[in-house]
Amino acid sequence: MIYSEYINSETKGYTDILDITDDVKRILARSGITNGIVTLSVMSSTSAVTTLEFDPDLFADFRKVLKAIVPPVTKGGHTHNEKWRDGGGFSHIRSSLIGTSKTIAIASKSIMLGTWQRIILIDFDNRPRSRKVFVQVFGE
Repeated sequence: MIYSEYINSETKGYTDILDITDDVKRILARSGITNGIVTLSVMSSTSAVTTLEFDPDLFADFRKVLKAIVPPVTKGGHTHNEKWRDGGGFSHIRSSLIGTSKTIAIASKSIMLGTWQRIILIDFDNRPRSRKVFVQVFGE
């Protein structure tokens, strides 16, 4: 059996982190699937879906590391910015590094996450956006 649904979210951009775990759990409950997998895919080239402990101090560390790896350069640093003049080159690179999809196991009607592990949507864009995450549950 396959069940699909969307999660719609409004984000602030600039590495805005949203916990979508409860949304995914509600979708799983509606699906009626007991065992299988759930796949999430954010429909954006400047966002990502991953898992992380939902802790503000960890978010600060996460943002700090990403800024060091891929700084939000607006002039002279990203060829994308020179072509499109949108200042968003860094957000596309960050999205590619973290990834736009995630697959998680389901057993006994539960998403298999660690004690503190949460499913998060991250928007790296340089402005607020409406984001859509496609959630598909496969199983029996």
